[in-house]
Amino acid sequence: MVERHLITSEYPPQQGGVSDYSHLIATGLAAEGETIHVWCRAAQGEYPNDSGVAVHRELGDIAPANLRRVGRMLDQFSAPRSLLVQWVPHGYGYHAMNLPFCLWLWNRAAVKGDTVELMVHEPFLAFGGGTWKQKGAAVVHRIMTMILLNAASRVWLSIPAWEKALRPYAIGRRVPFAWLPVASNIPVIDDPIAVKDLRAYYAPAGEFVVGHFGTYGKLIADLLMPSVPTLMHGSSNQTLLLIGRGSEKLREEIVRKHPEIVRRIHATGSLCATDLSRHLSACDVMIQPYPDGVSSRRTSVMVSLSHGLPIVTTSGHLTESLWTASDAVAITPVGDVAAFVESIRRVLADANERERLSAAARSLYKKQFDLKHTIAALREGKCSSAELAVTLN
Repeated sequence: MVERHLITSEYPPQQGGVSDYSHLIATGLAAEGETIHVWCRAAQGEYPNDSGVAVHRELGDIAPANLRRVGRMLDQFSAPRSLLVQWVPHGYGYHAMNLPFCLWLWNRAAVKGDTVELMVHEPFLAFGGGTWKQKGAAVVHRIMTMILLNAASRVWLSIPAWEKALRPYAIGRRVPFAWLPVASNIPVIDDPIAVKDLRAYYAPAGEFVVGHFGTYGKLIADLLMPSVPTLMHGSSNQTLLLIGRGSEKLREEIVRKHPEIVRRIHATGSLCATDLSRHLSACDVMIQPYPDGVSSRRTSVMVSLSHGLPIVTTSGHLTESLWTASDAVAITPVGDVAAFVESIRRVLADANERERLSAAARSLYKKQFDLKHTIAALREGKCSSAELAVTLN
């Protein structure tokens, strides 16, 4: 029986993308017969109880004393241990500069003989701009990266672009890199009656329901702020549904500046997975702009794809070629508000195009991003079929 140790900075009941992803991976591997040990921090709330998954909430504040204790606990398992580390530099405390954690992982590989695999969700802070503290953190992040790449036997990447960023810090070491896309963390709920009721509530006159799903961070909110009023002022036959944690705040900001559209903008706030799926299914089109462009690390677009929703999104420097090659989304350059809004209007005006985008979205998700591809790749220890199918440029 395969035994694997998943080390993560977040795990349910904590909220966050890494938490959701870690839970999906743990339960997905366990469903294939592996015994999974999750090492994480303690958290408030109801803990999941999944078959085949043992959760050890022992990381504390991830200080050296915590790591020594966890190390002794790991030593009780048969050597060599297989460690799968969910890596985001800001996730492990110490003001996003936890060098002791990286050195601890290096010790697990070099001294204890454990196999360390990294799943890189985000590599490091970029240089340029920011405060001197941020510039200092960017330097430390690269030192951390060199240590981690010296420890790792394999590096999994949420987007192919991270390989170009990370490869120089392997310092000539031939570490295999492989793309491992992030799957949707929201199951599709088939509940047509509830969806009909939601549409009647949000669009009582039969208007189009334009949706956006996310957590409404500043960079994405800045893209939505000019686009939404432009879209809404162009037609009275649509209503906007902002879905997810933080949506109420963005609605308030938009309405404060544009009170004339107050009745046509709705916000759900945080929803459970079941209600979230129902609200998504009530939408005619999803608008999902991203400041660095749509990419396979964006869980919010994966959720929309898996639900078979027509998507209007943006291209940027992190956008993989598959998004245009697949023709599964309507895509415009990031920052071009006029083109973005015009693309939304064009999709809304064409029922055949919405139907085509819906089918293409569902097909792309199943072929490239379904969780089964991720689990198969981790178990086989090699690139998934999804990676082989995409041109990385």
